[in-house]
Amino acid sequence: MLKKHTISISHAFEGMVWAFKTQNNYRIHFLLSVLAMLASWFLNISYYEFLLILSLVVIGMMVEAINTAIELTTDAIDKEWREDIKFAKDVSAAAMLIFSFGALIIAGIIFIPKILALLS
Repeated sequence: MLKKHTISISHAFEGMVWAFKTQNNYRIHFLLSVLAMLASWFLNISYYEFLLILSLVVIGMMVEAINTAIELTTDAIDKEWREDIKFAKDVSAAAMLIFSFGALIIAGIIFIPKILALLS
């Protein structure tokens, strides 16, 4: 049983590495996540604010991975243009867009007052 789980974790890690190597949006999200972590440290945010930012980073990487998986799956079904596949991809991308807007608002609420305090 342990071997089965080890293999599953290995495959999951391979998927994460593949996404990082091949998906531009995955790399962009990763870079923004690193910047958010550095800003968290530099601005000395509270423990709970850090947990919230860390949660946003993890959820964002997860949503991007699911979006990529849906795009790959729909491409495997049919490479020709189909309206139903287009909508599946659009809705999947919309999930990431909605998350991104929400994360941006939350990050702004946390970071902007601290940045303004530094500037004054």
